[in-house]
Amino acid sequence: MASQGHFYEVALFGEFFAQDLKSILNRLTLHSESSYPIHTREIVFEPIDAQHQRETGVDPTLLRARKEVSEADSPWILYSYLKPESIRVHPEATVRPWATCQVVGDALNFAAALGYVRRSQIYKKGYAFRKGPLIILMFQQEQVDPKTQQPIPAHADTLWEVEVKTANPLRNTQETPLSRSIAAVLEVQLLMKGLLDLRRQDL
Repeated sequence: MASQGHFYEVALFGEFFAQDLKSILNRLTLHSESSYPIHTREIVFEPIDAQHQRETGVDPTLLRARKEVSEADSPWILYSYLKPESIRVHPEATVRPWATCQVVGDALNFAAALGYVRRSQIYKKGYAFRKGPLIILMFQQEQVDPKTQQPIPAHADTLWEVEVKTANPLRNTQETPLSRSIAAVLEVQLLMKGLLDLRRQDL
């Protein structure tokens, strides 16, 4: 059972090949309130003692930093997930505790000061759609040039990934039950049936 103390993300995931891009783009555009291009830089950090934690049987909690590079003054968002709730509790969607905060200034030094080291980074380029309480992200991953630290454009045939999720962290309360958000992502799953297979993932 979801704890009332946590904030949660509710999500479904999918992927498709480039030849289906136009039809999926059209259907999502038709059924969403707004859409816009995204180009996001994401960095994953792990605790300095992550290896020790793994050796003692503990899964280290990763810290992630995200920034929209297409907007000059876009802030860094730091966020972290805990393990998803059990499939027995939520068989239809991924429900996981989610903490997030906005950082003004140098988020990367801030993460280092918290005792984290950079593990990996990636860029994601594509589109975002808003539908009620949900954000739908559709993107291709771009690798990073080790010399320039700039993104390398994805090949045309690179797999597209889709995340359908709650736009903001939410508590499981009487006013905002998780069941309402689960119903919202399942509505998108039904909407995309035949074009895109959206499913729960154990992350």
